[in-house]
Parts: sequence; structure tokens; C-alpha cells
Amino acid sequence: MRPVKWGRVLTAMVTPFDTRLEVDYGAVRRLARFLTESGSDGLVVCGTTGESPALSHAEKLRVVETVLDEVGDSTSVIAGAGTNSHSDTLMLTQECTKAGAHGIMLVTPYYNKPPQDALVEHFRRAADCTHLPVLLYNVPSRTGVNMLPETVERLAEVPNIVALKDASANLEQTTDTLRRVPDDFVLYSGEDSLTLPIVSVGGYGVVSVASHVAARSIKRMIELAVSGQQREAAKAHRDLYPLFKAVFVTTNPVPVKAALELIGIGVGTPRLPLRQASGKEIEWLKEVMTDLGIIP
Repeated sequence: MRPVKWGRVLTAMVTPFDTRLEVDYGAVRRLARFLTESGSDGLVVCGTTGESPALSHAEKLRVVETVLDEVGDSTSVIAGAGTNSHSDTLMLTQECTKAGAHGIMLVTPYYNKPPQDALVEHFRRAADCTHLPVLLYNVPSRTGVNMLPETVERLAEVPNIVALKDASANLEQTTDTLRRVPDDFVLYSGEDSLTLPIVSVGGYGVVSVASHVAARSIKRMIELAVSGQQREAAKAHRDLYPLFKAVFVTTNPVPVKAALELIGIGVGTPRLPLRQASGKEIEWLKEVMTDLGIIP
């Protein structure tokens, strides 16, 4: 099946809620359209940034269907179908495939802390449930389990497991992973602040949070890097670095939802057990976004 190129900058889309903290499907449409028209190459829906652990199975599927209906003919839509339940992961993978998603993202099961051989079996069975390309997602800080390079190497043998979102925050591990996988296996940074270092060792792009408000600038940084303009890419990285830190000043997606509100894109606040951004956090975001010209 490889190679699959969804684009260099995929936005890990937040899930908008209304004042009752119900999913606001009208705002889902507006946000998907805004992101598509403001530089994102594709959208990753119902992932960590989309508060997937706080969404019901039915809500996840409807969000995916809504985004596909709004922008599915103009951009890549990758559906987050991974959970810490094997059977639910298989079921949601099948349903998102039937809905018409362009790819499936599968996160390492959280809380369970499965051993590496169990991860291989879990992901293989999930990939067998779909004909779509699969994006693995390793984010040990959120799940409690780290998918090791040798595990990714084994999973890259599965024809439709084509990519990894690497949020290990460990450049040595990322490098080892890239050494082990085929040349046409795609690795995305899962950390905005490590996008340029990861691209420099062979990564392809980023599944980004900051791209909600700076997609074109992030894409330009990556394009400078892959065209050999390292000095200019490094300057772009340094310019964006305050934003990369600000959108993670507290637990994602608390800050990025506030950042969207600051530019007039209504997405509401996160659901408990998260909270809305504090006044101090909002002031930091406003200062950084003003300095970058995101806020006039």
C-alpha cells in the first residue's frame, strides 16, 4: 500500500463543545473548514487533542462523519479510532472505514500498559479490520506505554500500517525507529517543538497542535528544511518556538482551545476532567500570538 502522503502538516483537530459541553457539530464544520483553508494539509480527528477519552463512541463517529461531509473531498481526514479496549478499537476502526475516512490513527492503549508483543498483536488485528492506511500513534507521556523501535519495525511489515506519529520526545528513539523501518514508511513528529529536529533525521512532517493558528508558518519551516535551507529553517523554528511552548503551557488541548477563541474561532472549553485556560495562560498566549502577528 505504501507510500501514502497525507501532507506535511496534519492538524490534530480539537473537538468544539457548546456551553453545555455537548459536541457542537456546527462548530465542528466551521473549524474543519477554517483549518483546511488556513494551510493544514489534513486533519486528524478524535485524537488526544480532540479529547477522545472524553467522547462517547457515538460522538466520535459522528464527529468523523461531520468532518468528512464538510471537507472530505478537499483534504485528508484521518480518524482516531484507538482506545484502551481492543474490541472497541476494532469496532470503531470498521465504522470509520465505512464512513469514508482516508486513514485510521491507532494510539497505544492507555492505562493497560501492554507489553510490546501484545502491542504488535493489537495493532495487527486492528489493521486487518480496514483497507485504509493506518497511522500508529506513540505518546508514552499520555498512555503509560512506550512503543519501542523494534516494535514499530515489526508493525511496518503489515502492508497497510504506513506511518507513525512519534510523540516519544526522544530523538534517539526516533532516529533508531527511522533506521529500522522501510524508506517509504512515513514518520510524523507528534511534538511541535521537535518537528524540525525530527525532519532533520528523516521525518516527513508533523501532526500538529500549533497549526490550528500557524499552519502556513509551520509548513514553510518544513519546506525550508527539506529543500536544504537549514539556516532559514532554523530561524523559522526559533521564531515559532514561543508558540510551540505556549500551546503546551498546560495540558493539551486547554491552551489551543483558548488560542482559537483569541482569533475568533469558537470551540468552547474542554470537558472535565480538563478545565478552561486560566487568565495567566491566556495572557501568555495573547502575548506570543501578538508577537507572531497571529493576533493583529
